[in-house]
Parts: sequence; structure tokens; C-alpha cells
Amino acid sequence: MLFKNATIYTMEQDPFVGDFRIDKGVFTQVGTDLTPDVGEDVQDLNGLFVFPGLVESHCHLGMEETAIRFEGDDVNEITDPITPNMRGIDGCNPMDETVELALKGGVTTVAAGPGSANVLGGTFFAYKTKGNCIDEMTIQNPIAMKAAFGENPKRCYKDKKIDTRMQISALLRETLEKAKEYLAKKEAGKDVAYDQKLEAMIPVIKKELPLKCHAHRADDILTVIRIAKEYDIEVTLDHATDARCIVEQIKESGFPCICGPSFGHKTKFELKSKSFKTPGVLNKAGILVSITTDSPVIPQQYLSLCAALAAKEGMDEYEAIKAITINPAKILKLDNRVGSIKAGKDADFIICTKNILDTQNEIQSVYVDGKKAV
Repeated sequence: MLFKNATIYTMEQDPFVGDFRIDKGVFTQVGTDLTPDVGEDVQDLNGLFVFPGLVESHCHLGMEETAIRFEGDDVNEITDPITPNMRGIDGCNPMDETVELALKGGVTTVAAGPGSANVLGGTFFAYKTKGNCIDEMTIQNPIAMKAAFGENPKRCYKDKKIDTRMQISALLRETLEKAKEYLAKKEAGKDVAYDQKLEAMIPVIKKELPLKCHAHRADDILTVIRIAKEYDIEVTLDHATDARCIVEQIKESGFPCICGPSFGHKTKFELKSKSFKTPGVLNKAGILVSITTDSPVIPQQYLSLCAALAAKEGMDEYEAIKAITINPAKILKLDNRVGSIKAGKDADFIICTKNILDTQNEIQSVYVDGKKAV
């Protein structure tokens, strides 16, 4: 199928008016003046805009269902602060209407997983928002291991197992040490009793899976960086509310930031500095940045609105679009498949009446894997 005469934001080059072709679920050509093949279906998109499907790098979509309470809340297993053996995919209901609304909002790929109650909460996974079977929708599982610092673990385990930030760090270090020892014994061929939690941590120790670190306050962000250096592990800095006051330290670390959610009330002390200015400041410093809704904190379909508000607060407009397309794809290491319009990548794209950051924009169509989904 050939699409012609659209203003195309490939996220690989400056926007241009041109054409693109899809076949067997992938983009096959992107350019100008492409000639239709004999009998080929041609869609004229004159006056319309095309963007890659939006990518969300941190959410709980499908794990906390809409219009329901505990019955549909599968985000946090608040029975033990160390639960790396939890798997987000086992708590996701793709038939909840929030997933359909995300798709209609142009969000075609999300990374979803456990919340931030526990020091180690379990694994995130990445899935496409079209379908009714999470196994068929999933494109990578696992994709990250959730860790949390700051107020949430302190609140959830106050007067039980955690009272201070020191204990959060101590529990994480203890688990990392045990996992290193467990792995060393296995690799040495020793007889080791199976431990589900430590098995789940092996990919983290081997740098095959990043720790996805919930950290709002500057001191918590710096603790993440400190522990990452100590154990030579990969991390992402999720939320990064106070990041503007430690830009140089974050840049030196080389770790990416997933900023947000920045819309709504400051519901706890560690959010006192939250601002849509943060993504732009970090981007200008050369830090890889994506923007998050942390759905359901902000409904997933408003990811583009969050980027628009970041642009309003000083982020370059094109960079704001990158923060909801190619940048989260890079952070998730899925940029070989999603996040931009390029030959060989999944044909996930949205057709719009205006720029995706324009609040008056209407999404006319959403395609996932080359098939019209909306």
C-alpha cells in the first residue's frame, strides 16, 4: 500500500511532504515521488500529517482497570518489599477500555509493569495496544526490572519493614549481592537450591535488563546512580522530578530520564518541584529524555498533550515529539522496531489533521503492524 502527499514526521530527518509504502506489516520505502506499482492500493493524504505510533516508556496500562477498585487493581503486590519475581504481563488486562483509548490516542507501544510500592516490584514488558490477547500483543518480555526509591516504599511499609531511605538502599544492595553470589555458584556448576527471586535478578546482574528506577527527589536520583556504579548495572531514571537541580550529575552518569507525570496536583512532598520545564532542560543538556503519563496517573491517550505542555514550557517542538516517539523507543531498546518511520521498521503510524502537539488535532487513523486499527 502506498501513502502519498503527507507531511511526514519520520523522526529520522526533518519533516517533509512525501510518500511512504508499507508491505507485510513494515515500512518498505519512504521518500518523494514514489511510483505506484501496478494494482497497488494508493491513499492520497494531501493536507494531512503522519507520525510514527507514539511510544510510552513507563506506565501501568491495563494493570489498574477503569471504573473499578481492588477487583481490577493489579499494580502493586504489597506483601513484601522485595518481589522481583512478579511479572507485569500476568497482571495486565488488555481488554480494559483504557487500552483501546490509548490506541485511539495514537499510542501504539507501551512499556507496562508493577508500581512503586516495593523496593523491587517485578518486571515490565512491552506490548502493542491493538488486540485482545496480551501474549500476542507483547513484543518483549521482560524489558526492565522495576525498583523504587523514596516516599512510596517508605509509606507502604512504614513501621513494618521500611522506615528510612537507608533501608530501601540496604534491601536493594542485599538482593543484588545475593543475586551475584547465586549466579556465581550456578556458573561454577555448584548445586544451588532454586530461588525464584534471585533467578529474576540474574538478567539485571548480567546487564541484560535495566533497573527501572522510580526516583523523584534529587537525593533518590543520586542514590540510584551511586548503586548503579557500585554494582555495574544499567538503570533508567524514571520520573526524575528534581532532575533540573542535578543536571550535570545525570549527564555524567549517562543514564536516560523518563520525565513525568507532570500534570495534576503535587500529591506528595517529593513532587514539589514537578514541572513541564524539566524535559526541555534535560534535553538541552544532551540527556536522552522521554515523557511519561505514568498511566493511569494521566490517562494514556494524553501522552501527546504532555509533550505539547513540555513544548509550551520551553522544550523544542521537534524534540518534544521525539520524547514520545523515538526517544522512549531508544530507552526501551526497541528503536529497531518502533518510534520512527523507516524502511524495515514496524508499520505503526498515525494520520492526523494537524501537528500531533496541536490540541485541535484530530487523529483520523491509527495503523499497527501495517493494519488499520482505528
